Amino acid sequence: MLTNLEHVGLAVRDLAAATDLYTRLLGQPPYKTEHVPSEAVDTVFFQIGGSKIELLAGTSPESAITKFLDKKPEGIHHVAFEVDNIEAEMARLRAEGFILLNETPKRGADNKLVCFVHPKSAGGVLVELCQSIA
Repeated sequence: MLTNLEHVGLAVRDLAAATDLYTRLLGQPPYKTEHVPSEAVDTVFFQIGGSKIELLAGTSPESAITKFLDKKPEGIHHVAFEVDNIEAEMARLRAEGFILLNETPKRGADNKLVCFVHPKSAGGVLVELCQSIA
């Protein structure tokens, strides 16, 4: 079951400039920065109430974020929802006809297991499922 809007992921070209912009916009510094080698991205997280903003910058030409920015302008990349049981939610979504980009959950940023739902099956929006790793 989806329990909360976990974060909105924003693809950016210049992580330092975007971090400065969002620090000024939100009136607070990020609470975390992290490199995710498996995705070839650097991330910066801001906490806003019960939700987060994640800035993502690709670290290689093969990164999904780099490829995204080759085709589209900076901005919203994905919407992430928190789940209690990611494997059960993946099974439920498959049964509902959604196309998942991952066969099994993988380790993502911010101490989460993640899985992505293909935008083709989600109204053009890349959806991320997130479960906290205990």
